[in-house]
Amino acid sequence: MRILIVGIACVGKSTVGKLLAERLGYKFFDYDLEIENYFGQPISFIQKDSWLGDSYRKKVRVVLEKILRDNHDNFVVAMTPSSLMREHFSIIKKHEGIITIALKDKSKYIFERLRFYDEYSKPIDIEINERQKKLYLKEISEDNEYFSRTYKKATMQYHINGKDALLVTNDLEKLLFEEDS
Repeated sequence: MRILIVGIACVGKSTVGKLLAERLGYKFFDYDLEIENYFGQPISFIQKDSWLGDSYRKKVRVVLEKILRDNHDNFVVAMTPSSLMREHFSIIKKHEGIITIALKDKSKYIFERLRFYDEYSKPIDIEINERQKKLYLKEISEDNEYFSRTYKKATMQYHINGKDALLVTNDLEKLLFEEDS
């Protein structure tokens, strides 16, 4: 089974994807890390070289093509929701047997998982005041709304509802094998 897990930042796609891959004995790929490894530099630098989001996605789609070309067996890939748009989605459609899972959650739960990184993709601690919290919640809500249309392209959608990653992994495993039988 070839599984692509998509969702906005901090929804839990990498954590759930790793757990699911471990449980099923599959390979796991974090798409952002694969991009950084392929290009030999942090994503922020690759994005700076691209004027628009579309040009960035066009540039990095070679990484998705490589993953799909080189791995015909079981794997899980954690990707951004834009993977279900234009360049990446056209690649996904060319390959049979790919299951796409859109992970969704309420903005307040995503905010609780929010992590920050410097331009070199290293985690950093940031103090957030109430004003900033409101701005982040607004931005997360806007992302949720914007990508809700895109998620309709996914094979399945799963709403986390604040559950921890182990419960989500259990649920997804059940759903995948119900769907498979």
